[in-house]
Amino acid sequence: MNRFDRVPSPGTGVEYYERAASGGEKQKLRFTKMHGCANDYVYIELFTQKAENFSDLAVQLSDRHTGIGGDGVIFICPSETADGEMRMFNLDGSEGKMCGNGIRCVAKFLYDSGLKRKDVLRIETKSGVKTCEVHAENGEAVSVTVDMGKAELVPERIPARFPGESVVRQPLEVDGKTYEVTCVSMGNPHCVVFVDDPDALDLEKIGPKFERHGAFPERVNTEFVSVLGKNSLKMRVWERGSGETMACGTGACAAAVAACLNGLAGQGEDVRVKLRGGTLTVRYTEETVFMTGDADTSFEGTVEI
Repeated sequence: MNRFDRVPSPGTGVEYYERAASGGEKQKLRFTKMHGCANDYVYIELFTQKAENFSDLAVQLSDRHTGIGGDGVIFICPSETADGEMRMFNLDGSEGKMCGNGIRCVAKFLYDSGLKRKDVLRIETKSGVKTCEVHAENGEAVSVTVDMGKAELVPERIPARFPGESVVRQPLEVDGKTYEVTCVSMGNPHCVVFVDDPDALDLEKIGPKFERHGAFPERVNTEFVSVLGKNSLKMRVWERGSGETMACGTGACAAAVAACLNGLAGQGEDVRVKLRGGTLTVRYTEETVFMTGDADTSFEGTVEI
C-alpha cells in the first residue's frame, strides 16, 4: 500500500508528499547543508515536501555525532505574505525569532533553486518580514545584504530587566564579577560586553551564566567584543540554545549598534565585524540596520526520519 498521499502545498501551486495517518514507514527528507561565516545549519525546504515536529527534528538532525550536524535546523516554508518563510530552531529544539546568517542562506537557496529567482527577496520571520538583496555571480548568489530592521533599545522590548529608556554600558553582576553591558534586540535579545581580548575568555563557563541571568526573562545571546580600529570589531558569541557558534548575524548587528552607542564606531558608516568564521559588514542608521555577508552551500543529501 502506498503510504504517501499527494496533496497541494498551501498557497504555492506546488505539491508535496504527506505520509498517511496509517503509515509506519520512514519518510525521506531532502536537505541542504549551508553556512554563513561558518554558522552552519541544516536547511529543509517545504515547498515540495512536508515535515512535522520541527523542534524534535532540530535536536535529531543537528547532532554532529548521530545526525547531520549543525548549529540548528532552518525550515524554508511557503508564505502568503512574502517570497518564503524562515523557521529557525536551535540545537536544543527552541525556536528563534531571527537568524542573520540563516536568512542570507535562505535567500541564496530560494534564488539558486529557482523557487524565487529574484534580485530582491522578502522573507517572513518570527520578527517580521525582512528584505534581502541578492548579489549574484555567474547565476549563483554569493552574498546577501539584509535589511534587518530597526534596532530595539527599550529594555522591556528586548526584553531585559533594566531601568531607563535604554541599556548602554550598564553594570551587571554575573557569577560574582561586574560587567558593563549594552543591550539590543535585533529580533532576538542581545547583551554586548566590550572586553580587551575575547579569545582569552572561557565562554563555556561564563556564556551560560549570561544566557540564563535573571535580567533576561527570555534568556539572551551574549557578544564579547573588542575594538580593533576605526569601525573594526572582533567578536565571540554565546548563543542561547546553541552555545558558542562560529558566527552570529544578529549578534554582529548588535555589536555594531552597541559600538556606535558607546562612541566606538560611526553611525551610518560600514562597520566590519570579525567573527571566528568570517567577517560581516554592518551599517547602523536611525531607521534600520543593514548586514552584508556571504552565503555558501556545503552539500545536499537525503535523510530518513
